[in-house]
Amino acid sequence: MDAANSNPHTKKRKIKMPQPDDSRRPRMLYGINVNDHNWTNKLSECPVFRPSRQDFEDPFAYLNKISPKASNYGICKIVCPLNDIVPASLVLKREVQNFKFQPSVQPLKYATWTTMEDKILYCKRGRQYKYEEFENMANQVFVENYSSLACLSCKMFEREFWQEMAWGIHGSVQYGANVEGSAFSKCDELGQSKWNLKKLPRLPESILRHLEKEIPGITHPMLYIGMVCSTFAWHVEDHYLYSINYLHSGAPKTWYAVPGSQANDFEKVAYDQVYLDDVLPSYDVDGAAQVLAEKTTMLPPSLFMKHNVSVFKAVQMPGEFVITFPRAYHAGFSHGFNCAEAVNFAAGEWFPYGLIAAKRYSFLERQPLIPFEELLCKEAIHLCQEMMASPGDFVACTSHYAIMASCITHTAYYRASRRKLEKRVSGLQQCTSSIGTVQCGFCTRDRYLAFLMCHRCNTYSTCIFHGISTNCTECGITRSLFLSEAIRYVEAAADYFENRKSMLSSYLVETTKIREEIRGKTLLLVRYFVNLTGFSKADF
Repeated sequence: MDAANSNPHTKKRKIKMPQPDDSRRPRMLYGINVNDHNWTNKLSECPVFRPSRQDFEDPFAYLNKISPKASNYGICKIVCPLNDIVPASLVLKREVQNFKFQPSVQPLKYATWTTMEDKILYCKRGRQYKYEEFENMANQVFVENYSSLACLSCKMFEREFWQEMAWGIHGSVQYGANVEGSAFSKCDELGQSKWNLKKLPRLPESILRHLEKEIPGITHPMLYIGMVCSTFAWHVEDHYLYSINYLHSGAPKTWYAVPGSQANDFEKVAYDQVYLDDVLPSYDVDGAAQVLAEKTTMLPPSLFMKHNVSVFKAVQMPGEFVITFPRAYHAGFSHGFNCAEAVNFAAGEWFPYGLIAAKRYSFLERQPLIPFEELLCKEAIHLCQEMMASPGDFVACTSHYAIMASCITHTAYYRASRRKLEKRVSGLQQCTSSIGTVQCGFCTRDRYLAFLMCHRCNTYSTCIFHGISTNCTECGITRSLFLSEAIRYVEAAADYFENRKSMLSSYLVETTKIREEIRGKTLLLVRYFVNLTGFSKADF
């Protein structure tokens, strides 16, 4: 028996590659005919919103207004009512010194996902370009290879794109993704507004304003400079954050998105139908999620539609924003040369998803980019102070309910963990911590409220609920329990919210699906944390 057959997890899939001149015969890949593009007529469009200038003044108030409807699609489009009169090319030439970028080279074909070589194909980089140089190159490629597409409608271009992916006739394209910089001008109406993506993450209503460090793409935007058929592969945002993308100029972009409520179904289809074991870090759906996170998998929406996963579409024009919602898988492509800009953001509704992301990052031993617990605690304290300052006039919204419910749940979990620890270790020394967030050396989770650490050498901090030795690996002495200076304020906020649970009743009913997913994302995840903590499944 060979090695592949000896592995009980190995999935067998025969992939028959057709001859290049045999375009009339069906080509089967991932169990679908990739030459059949009739599915493009069955896609539903995402919601499109056209705010007035007055509605547009406050980004977070407007997003909170449209979220109940738009989040069901995973994506929506907002048509900007303000003028964006300074071209991106001029902004980057005048306001960004020595602007250059190095695009990635993307194979314009489907990967078979049978070996690691499929990943390597997406890691190649092109040469450095100035903005005008890339624009000239992109336009030249369009004229030489795709000039016949210039007069096509967006829908017809979409079909041609997927035909290109099926046959890979033109080899590769280039895409300037994650380029540091911004094309919002100080001299026009949009650049001076709160919708300027350089300002949005730090607005008073933004959860990410609490972050002390700058994180590219999260606390400040990045540019995405594309050409005809350049793609952004299926992925979710880091920590399941929201994203906002503004198309400054150029050709349209077609987007596809799957609602966050169907993310597990999406990952299961990818695991069952796409990846073979050689490319998976683990033989399960979480392994598929890890490969998807690398942003190298471009698959036709028809694959997921065939397996009853909802997919929605948006065609983004210059002057339009596209919003993706927490844990919504999305992908797309450009119709020609264009320049877009994007950044992440978070509103209160993100916290339940942020908890799922924190647990999954820990399970996959993936380093967190943002401190979930610290953000929740700081926002809960802020909300509590706001409510106490004007108890009669305060009007709660869905965002506030999410913060309140998350704070109550998280504080109850912390209190239970601390009681278990104090029963397990008698005479545990307690210290006040002003360190801020630390990372657990055992599970990589970020800890803000409480953690165990040696007060002598200040090394190897761990979560308080791990059932491991409390002795320091360096000094051998018993580690101390470090408690955040903010802990009494967080507990007071949780108690304040608990006394107003009646406000949360309707919110809790509406978010049953999310809470159930948090309670037990997968059996593997639950078993993992049960083994670490000694808690029962009900604690999750």
